[in-house]
Amino acid sequence: MPTTSEAAGTETRRLFVYNGGFWTKPRIHRIMCLAGWRPSFGLPHTDDTVGVWGASPTAWRGRAIAARCGASLLTVEDAFLRSVLPGRGSGAVARRGPIGLLIDPAGLHSDPSRPSLIEKIVSSGATTTLRDQASDGIARLQALDLSKYNAHRPDLPAPMPGYVLVVDQTRNDASLIGAGRDEFLAMLNKARDENPGKRILVRAHPETSRGLRPGHFTPADMQSRDEFNDSEVSPWRLLQNAEAVYAMSSQLGYEAILAGHRPRIFGLPFYAGWGLSDDETPFPEGRRAPATKEDLFAASHLLAPTWYDPCRDQLTDFNGAVDQLEAEVKAWRQDRDGHIAYGMRLWKRRFITQTFGDSKGLRFAAKPSAGVTLAWASKADDVPQAARVEDGFLRSRGLGATLIPPLSLIADDLGIYYDPAKESRLERIIASPLPPGAEQRARRLVDTIHATGLSKYNLSVTTMPLPDSGGRRRILLPGQVEDDASVLLGAGAEKTNLQLLQRVRRENPNAYLIYKPHPDVEAGLRIGSVTAEDLKHLADHVARDSNPISLLKHVDEVWTITSTLGFEALLRNVPVTVLGAPFYAGWGLTRDLGVPPERRRARPTLAALAHACLIAYPRYRDPVTGLPCPAEIAVQRLTEGATRQGPDLRILAKIQGALASYSWLWRR
Repeated sequence: MPTTSEAAGTETRRLFVYNGGFWTKPRIHRIMCLAGWRPSFGLPHTDDTVGVWGASPTAWRGRAIAARCGASLLTVEDAFLRSVLPGRGSGAVARRGPIGLLIDPAGLHSDPSRPSLIEKIVSSGATTTLRDQASDGIARLQALDLSKYNAHRPDLPAPMPGYVLVVDQTRNDASLIGAGRDEFLAMLNKARDENPGKRILVRAHPETSRGLRPGHFTPADMQSRDEFNDSEVSPWRLLQNAEAVYAMSSQLGYEAILAGHRPRIFGLPFYAGWGLSDDETPFPEGRRAPATKEDLFAASHLLAPTWYDPCRDQLTDFNGAVDQLEAEVKAWRQDRDGHIAYGMRLWKRRFITQTFGDSKGLRFAAKPSAGVTLAWASKADDVPQAARVEDGFLRSRGLGATLIPPLSLIADDLGIYYDPAKESRLERIIASPLPPGAEQRARRLVDTIHATGLSKYNLSVTTMPLPDSGGRRRILLPGQVEDDASVLLGAGAEKTNLQLLQRVRRENPNAYLIYKPHPDVEAGLRIGSVTAEDLKHLADHVARDSNPISLLKHVDEVWTITSTLGFEALLRNVPVTVLGAPFYAGWGLTRDLGVPPERRRARPTLAALAHACLIAYPRYRDPVTGLPCPAEIAVQRLTEGATRQGPDLRILAKIQGALASYSWLWRR
């Protein structure tokens, strides 16, 4: 739904600001403009508005000027789902800025002296109709392991269950309202007194753990049964293993409520006073009525924030922000320790670096070694410890053989999707339960792919009308590159395009067979051609230079060895018969004449398969902004014709085309 001021047709208002971040932080400035506010210099009039950044050290300037001039006050803060790294960190990832802001004309969520926008929304009852959406949103954040900051490691085990969690915060945080070390030590002692004999786990703030800001506790404060935890363990996993939670005003205290705890709260945060926590300092009687955690979440995450989509450069809703942050966090978690890459051809190295080099960088190895962490899948046997890299299933507008860089790549830490001999990460994802909202998201994505006619390569070809089949059943046979790894590793008895044609003709003597040569073979870049004489006897029609997706609209079924076109046919509800063991076979969605792995026992829906293959397994890079992006952005860019190919690769591709008969030179 359109949420920007431009979309709504409203006039942008001047916002007088005196905090430097409104000018020096590009994303904050952009979100404010999209939300209808134009940061400005000067002195306001009584009908103007002054903006301040929360309770920052410079916020007093704006508050003083607003009071002197009689102007309204607007407070701005990061939303509770912010970014991969804290903004105080270094590097490009930390400099991206927040994914959303709390733009509050009523107050400030961390200031209990007056009701904030969140408090007013909850008190108004506006969240009642959103409780189901809120419940799904809470479940989605937990399933994706997303929090305000996301530099934690989801695979890091939490301490053994049974502890009492005491949450630290950074010193002088605005939400503490002056509470300092003495108050935190009193909270720690209270946790010990109220839980005799229990282990106490003191959790450091993420910014303290990264050395950015000091906290209130140190390891020296710990007693014999206490543990100081500043590891990169997931906050959701910490909450899962905790028996009780003690917090001052930390967001982790709020997430404790969302995770099902009733935390002991010692400050006056926005989430206290609703009957969801045991509050050491109660709010004034009658100010906050009982509410559900869904009410609170609907206000704090669905209604109050202004969410931003940096790839589309427009405002979005909660789920749109989660989609984007999920993509950025996925890339960070795979790349955070840096990479050594092996087996990457020279022309691929630029986009490999762009895709995998966000954190500690990437360098290329000329020889296999124990330190290699990424390898192009066809070279990975030399470095079995490395994640295997391959193109994704929504790749590009053009062929890899013509040096078109991909918008999507896969880094599989278990195997690779086209090799059925070993379990791949894709298989494990397909066999796992879907995260909340995933089925609906996958259906929307597939519907968009249908509407736009996208496929893996999206070649600019026009399909000529098919000849009349005389009422015979039309079967499409996609040709493949015969030395492609998916054929070499996944084929059954039929390993060539000629054998595919012979098998299908033998079993379907009266069908109308349409053979679609692979575009790389048609271009003379790869092997797999079938002689004209064989085609004359086996195929009724050869669809040369044709759009395979258009062909799918006019056929009754597809027979293939391992072609990805079989997957694209499934997405369009075209029956598929498989002779080999491609990644989409063996799940109960295809007619399998080959021998798919016995381990593929899950029975996912078609939408679940699409979610695994198009959303969860690959990673996408936006060619416009350079950011990691969700699948929906990749689909939009492919529809628009955006590409990552620079002029150097275009020139090289033309040279390669002129020397196609010598392709073995660069494919070694």
